[in-house]
Amino acid sequence: MSRTGPVLIPAAAPGAHVDAATLARHLGNWRTSPDAGPVYHALADAIRLSVLDGRLPLGAQLPSERTLSAALRVSRTTVTSAYSELRESGHLVGRQGARSVTALPRANRPEHRGGFTPAPTAGIDLANASMAAPEGVIFEAYREAVDSLCPYLAGIGLDHYGLPQLREAVAQHYRERGLPTSPEQIMITSGAQHALALLLATYVAPLDRVLVEHPTYLGLLEAVRRHGAKPVPVGVRSVTAREERLGVEAGWEPSAIEIAMRQTAPNLAVMIIDNHNPTGLTMPLEHRKALADAVLRTRTLTVIDESLLDIWHGAPPPSPFASLTAERPELVITLGSMSKSFWGGLRLGWIRAEAEVIRRVAATRPTIDLGTPIVEQLTATSLLGKADQVLPARQALIAERRTFLAAELARVLPDWEPTTGKGGLSLWVQLPKPMSSALAAAAARLGLALVAGPRFGTGGAFERHLRIPHTQPEPVLAQGVELLERAWRSVTGGSGELTPHTLVS
Repeated sequence: MSRTGPVLIPAAAPGAHVDAATLARHLGNWRTSPDAGPVYHALADAIRLSVLDGRLPLGAQLPSERTLSAALRVSRTTVTSAYSELRESGHLVGRQGARSVTALPRANRPEHRGGFTPAPTAGIDLANASMAAPEGVIFEAYREAVDSLCPYLAGIGLDHYGLPQLREAVAQHYRERGLPTSPEQIMITSGAQHALALLLATYVAPLDRVLVEHPTYLGLLEAVRRHGAKPVPVGVRSVTAREERLGVEAGWEPSAIEIAMRQTAPNLAVMIIDNHNPTGLTMPLEHRKALADAVLRTRTLTVIDESLLDIWHGAPPPSPFASLTAERPELVITLGSMSKSFWGGLRLGWIRAEAEVIRRVAATRPTIDLGTPIVEQLTATSLLGKADQVLPARQALIAERRTFLAAELARVLPDWEPTTGKGGLSLWVQLPKPMSSALAAAAARLGLALVAGPRFGTGGAFERHLRIPHTQPEPVLAQGVELLERAWRSVTGGSGELTPHTLVS
């Protein structure tokens, strides 16, 4: 059976427990259609999905049946039945009347999976928006890296900034895009998510505000919340083709962003304006100029995440946003990554900012890590030199899979409407009913991993939306759509049979 990369689910500290109010927030809008079966079944699905996607840590004690029933405003019998179902499926361990702890079925525990816990339990992954590696190119780059490793073995191998040749290669990448950059303005990180963690640790304290798009990448929201900060959402409007024909415009409203900056005074703003995750939209140049003016007027430190920069279809994005704020260059920090363009397993990214900003982040970095692995940096240096040969084929492949997935959805689920964003690695689909969380839970029992729409927002928004990556081979996408149709029928009162099975061999 083939799989994409595993997801590590954290373990809770011994004796840790989740109170009823916290669990209720984790579950969000968990109730399904009245036609979809008993309420306890929906509750069990929601808790199971929270365990599988890591929102609930393993080994955590869940609240008592009485306190959870009060928090959710359901009968105690409903919670008792849900807990009982979860014990039977292996996602809870404990006796009725005693505190139950979260767990995984035996076949999916880390000791049976080489130390990691994949999600879902078996089958197809439409949760991770990442492509498999271009094997020959990646292998050759690693081989070259190992061959050139010997001179570095005499040193300690720890550096907060990164290898000089890789910093120069990244700086050259920006210069070619029209943004003057020196190696002193680059810090190499272990991926864009690591770069974000460094910036949060440097510039944001608990209870501070961080302005984010709405929807936005779920990893950003989780990072902000775990840091103890408060995400301040500003809308990104996604529209379907039908809405676009009626004159509804998709995208950002720079005036609304400026109002939010003025009213909330965020310590940081984090935005994805190139092939936005999850909508696939790219901010047009006139809106970038308006946003740059807002950043300058409000003096808001703004992070532009370019992780998906290279995954465009039809036309490349405009020049780097930082080129529009030359009068106050210290206000804009740019993140880059090799994960989406080349391979997620490389875990290599960078921060591009003014040299003083880089030095400040470097002073914080030892509290988080001691540097990026040498072999990966050497590999990335080699790959950046081959980008012109590698990326066009990657872009063509993902465009073909995008077209295929859209056609399969139109054939099997014609009431589902993809929105109009044309970049990135996934479709952002509008559902006929606000049942994204219920759908993800039902799909998990079929062996299909999804990320429900509300994971990309705050306050339970986006129940009418679903992100569907088109990174898998076409046969896998076709089977995934078949499972989507079955799961959808099950939660909307159809006759979809929820019998877990494996479709990929």
